[in-house]
Amino acid sequence: MSNIKVGDKVRFLNSTGGGVVRSFKGKDQVLVEDEDGFEVPALIRECVVVGDSEMQVHSSRRSPLPSVEQASATQTPSHTAAVETHSRASLPNNDTPIPAETAEGERLNIYLAYLPIEPAKVMQGSGYETYFINDSNYYLFFNYMNRQNNSWISRYNGIVEPNTQIFLEEFGKEELNDLERICVQLIAFKKDKPYSLKNAISVELHLDTVKFYKQHCFMENDFFDEDAMVYPIVRQDIPEKELLISAAELQEAMQQKVREDRRAPQTIVKKKATDSAILEVDLHITELLDNTNGLSNADMLNYQLEKFHEVLSKYAANKGQKIVFIHGKGDGVLRKAIEKELKTKYKQHYYQDASFREYGFGATMVTIK
Repeated sequence: MSNIKVGDKVRFLNSTGGGVVRSFKGKDQVLVEDEDGFEVPALIRECVVVGDSEMQVHSSRRSPLPSVEQASATQTPSHTAAVETHSRASLPNNDTPIPAETAEGERLNIYLAYLPIEPAKVMQGSGYETYFINDSNYYLFFNYMNRQNNSWISRYNGIVEPNTQIFLEEFGKEELNDLERICVQLIAFKKDKPYSLKNAISVELHLDTVKFYKQHCFMENDFFDEDAMVYPIVRQDIPEKELLISAAELQEAMQQKVREDRRAPQTIVKKKATDSAILEVDLHITELLDNTNGLSNADMLNYQLEKFHEVLSKYAANKGQKIVFIHGKGDGVLRKAIEKELKTKYKQHYYQDASFREYGFGATMVTIK
C-alpha cells in the first residue's frame, strides 16, 4: 500500500490529472483536491506521490502548509515552530464547508481503530492500519503517541474535522511492541460559532498486542465494512480510564479494608438475658388456694390448668427456660390433663418427666422453645 498522507501531491495512474490529498475516505480511497478546488475520490492504489517539480496544484479553498525548510527561510522562528506543529494537517479556513451537525454529536465520542491489511493473514502479522475516528460535531486537534522507555514519541498529530475518520499510519508486526502503551491528547473546538467548552483530554491505554494475532479479536463495528479492533478514547464526553491494579496492590487494599472494619465503631448488641434457672410451679390445689370449700373436683382441675396456662404465657418469650410443674402422683388426672394441653396447644415446647431423684413421678419439666 502506498504511503500517502494528507497534504501529499499526487497524480492519477490511469487517468489525467491529480491534486492534493485532503482526507481519507474509508480504507482504500482518498479525496483529492484538483486545481479547480474540487475534491474528487480516488483509489489509493491509483495514486502516486509526486514532487513539486512534477505538478503544481492551486487551490481556491485550501493550500498546503509550506515545508519546514521553506518556512525557515521566510518566517520568524516562532512561526517556524507553528509550521512544525501542524506539519501533517492544516487548520480549517473560512472557505471550508461546515460539516452537518447531529444532536448526539454534541457529546464527544472518539475512537482509535486498527485494521489488518490482509485479514486472512492475521496470525502471521501481515501488517496493520490505524484510523482516528471523530464521531462528534467538534474539530479536534490531537496528538497520537506511543511510549518508549520513560518518554513519548508522537506518531501522528493534526486536526480532524467533525464526524470524520482519518487514516493515521500503516505499521508492521515488528512495531507492535512499541504500541503496548499509547496515548491520545486532544482539544475540541468549533469554528466560527458558539459551542460548549470541553476540557483538554489526555488518555493513556494499554494495548494487548497479542490480540493483533487473533482473527476473532477484529470484530464487526459501526465504522468500517471490514472487521476492526476499536478502542474508545472518549465516550459521551467521558475519557476512558484504565483499571490497572497489581496483585500486590489488590492484596494490600483487601487487608486495609479488614483493618478499617475492625476499627470502625460498632453498635453494642447485648444478648437478651434469660433466666436459665429451673422454675418450679407447684400445682397442688392446697398450694394454690387457702380454701377449697364448695369446689368440685372439676372446678379444682380447671383452676390448676388455668395456673398452668398462665405460667406458660408469662415465660413464652424466654427461650430455653425450664419450668417444672409439680402435679403429684395421685391418680394421675392432673398429669394427664397437662400432657394433653402440651400435645395440643404447646407443640412447640419440649417436655419430659422431671428429675426422679427430686420429684419422683410427680412432676413434668417443660422447656420453652
